[in-house]
Parts: sequence; structure tokens; C-alpha cells
Amino acid sequence: MLNFYGSNMTENISWRPFAMVSLALIMGTIGTALASPLYPIYQQAWHLSPSQITYIFVAYMFGCLSTLLFLGRTSNSIGFLRTLQLGLVFISLGLIISVFADNALILSVGRFIIGIASGLMTTSAMLGMMQTIPERHKQLAPQWVSILTAVGFGLGPFVGGTIAQFSQTPLITPYLPIILGAVLCFIGLFRLKAPAFQPQPLSIAPKLLRPEPQYHPLFMIVGLTAFSAFAAFSLFASLSPSFIQDILPWHGPFVSGSAITCILLISALVQFFAKAVAAKKCLNIGLIIMLASLISLALCMILKASLLFFVSDILFGIGHGFALMGAFAVIHAITTLQNRAAVMSTYLFIGYLGTIVPIIAVGYLADHFGLSFAVTSFCVAMSILCLVLWFWHQKLRITA
Repeated sequence: MLNFYGSNMTENISWRPFAMVSLALIMGTIGTALASPLYPIYQQAWHLSPSQITYIFVAYMFGCLSTLLFLGRTSNSIGFLRTLQLGLVFISLGLIISVFADNALILSVGRFIIGIASGLMTTSAMLGMMQTIPERHKQLAPQWVSILTAVGFGLGPFVGGTIAQFSQTPLITPYLPIILGAVLCFIGLFRLKAPAFQPQPLSIAPKLLRPEPQYHPLFMIVGLTAFSAFAAFSLFASLSPSFIQDILPWHGPFVSGSAITCILLISALVQFFAKAVAAKKCLNIGLIIMLASLISLALCMILKASLLFFVSDILFGIGHGFALMGAFAVIHAITTLQNRAAVMSTYLFIGYLGTIVPIIAVGYLADHFGLSFAVTSFCVAMSILCLVLWFWHQKLRITA
């Protein structure tokens, strides 16, 4: 068969480009999620309030949104390979700024640049993996994109938390191996030869593209499901290191990093073992289990019961896996090669809004009414949204 390099090679060798693109995606996502377990250390060192922590986290999300809005079609103009390398450059730059940050503003700048990298790498890696996966495995490409993205985001807090726990410089050392890894991946991608494609004119005019009109209701359900999943995960990633200090008997970046990692590794396992489950069923299961997780977390905050935190953490990992696997499969089914990158950017734009608006609200409520009240209010609001989306999806007759 004619492979990625344009020559006949064996099936085993043809996996190499896919593996290299996947490694770049994982390294990039590790870099984006690395700082989550470090937030309590920053909070203590710089005397930050909960809302200031959420602002640092939101700076990263604004970088993602800006990229998806203005540069979401970059892969269609310069190719997925060069876009992926550009993302690795931004990841490295953002991490280097984070190393030297000595206040919240500089750290926010670093996080914003890392957000730009995340926006570039998510869409380019998705296209790259779909184009480099061997032909007879093409139908599994959306699942692998979702699984490997979850693995990378899951490893980030674990790596950052573990290094920080046992380092004398916990706000510097965790970044160094990831910077080195990103540089090596950047160099390694030069060994790949990008497949021929028809470049489109590069435009930074904001444009959010939806799929064909008959799929608009389904696309909104999928987008708002991502909004719910991203918002809930962002709560765990930004503020759970702070509120679990009052709930769990163990403390430190390793504990909070492991709690965040648990969610995404469970998500990745669910997506791996449930690859054969239909997209519609995945969405339904994901919404219901995320609902159960949010209820468990609300009860945990009210009752101060550590067991309920573990239940919520595990349930959310399962729900996150089913929901996003179903969403990726639906996007793949209702788009074509020509509009997939732009529609995926719109989907991610909706999802990333969930990491900004609700999280800013939680930070505000935490400052004025306490962290427990803020988290409980968040759980109630997102539970209602999950329930509404589940009912809407049940009544929708159009499927992908």
C-alpha cells in the first residue's frame, strides 16, 4: 500500500508517522495541563485569592479560544504538520515564561501563550492522526484522537504534581523535562514528509462553521455536552487542589495532581474499551454519569465526606470518557474532510466557553460566599444542564 512517505512499506512501518504525531499531541497536552496541581503553591507563595487562581486558569482558555476563533483554519493553509510544530514552539515559549514568572500577571501571560499552542495543536493533531493512521484503521481515528488527548491531559497534572512534591523548586523543576520533550518532538517532526494537500488562503477573519443544516440541533447538543464536560473538568483542574485540602486527609501537589489525572486516565480507559459503543448511546451514558458525579460532588461539599469526593472523581472520569468519545464520533460523522477542521474548531470553541464563564462565576462566588457554596452552586447549575441535554437528545430524531 502507498504510505505516508509515498512508497510501499509494511503495515508496521506505516504506523510510525501516526505514532510521531500522537507523541507530539501527548507532549503538547502534558504541557498545557502541567500547572494544575501547582496552583495551591502559587496561591500560598503569592497570597492569591480563589478568583485570582481562576483568572490564571482562564487566561489559558482565552488563548485557546482566540486561536480557535482567529486561527482555527491554519491547518488548512499551511498543513497539519507545520501547524503542529508551531504549536510546539508556543508550548515551549509559554512553559519558559512560566519558569521565570514571579507574579500572577507574568504567569497568566505564559498560560495565555500555552492556550494558543493548545488551540493550534488540538485541531492539527486531529487532522494529522486521521491522515496518518493506516487505511484499514481509519474508522478508529476519532476514538484515538479523543483517547490520546485524554492521556496527555491526564499525565500533565500527574507529572507536574509528582515532580513538585519531591522538588526543592516546585515552581521551576516540573516545567523543565516538558520543555525538553517539546523541543525534541519539534525536531522529530521534521523527519516526516507531509502528504500533498490543497492549501487554502490563510485568513484570520473570525469564522465559526457549523455542519449541514439538518445536523444543527445535534451539533448544539454535542457542543453543549462538551461545554458541560469542559466546565466540570476545569473546576477539578483549577480549584479542586484548593477545596480538597478541607476534605481529604492528605495534601500536596502529588495528591491534587493524582486526583486530576485519575479523571482523564479513567476517561481514556473508558474510551479504549468502549470503542464499539454507538455515538448516540455514548452521549446518553456520558450525560447521565456526569450528572451523578456532579450530585456526588455537591453532597461532598455539603457533608465534607471524603468518600464522596472519590466517587465523584471516578464517576466524572467515566462520564467524561463516554461524553467526549460520543461527541468526537458525531463530529466525524456529520462533517467532511473539507469542513472538519472548521467545525471541530467551532465545537471546541463552545466547549472552551465552559472553561471560562462558569469558572469565573465560581471564583467570584468563592470570594464572596465561600468555596463550598461556590462549588455546590456550580454543581447544581451544571446538573440541570446535563439533564436538559439528555432529554433533548432523547427527543431528537436526527442522528449522525
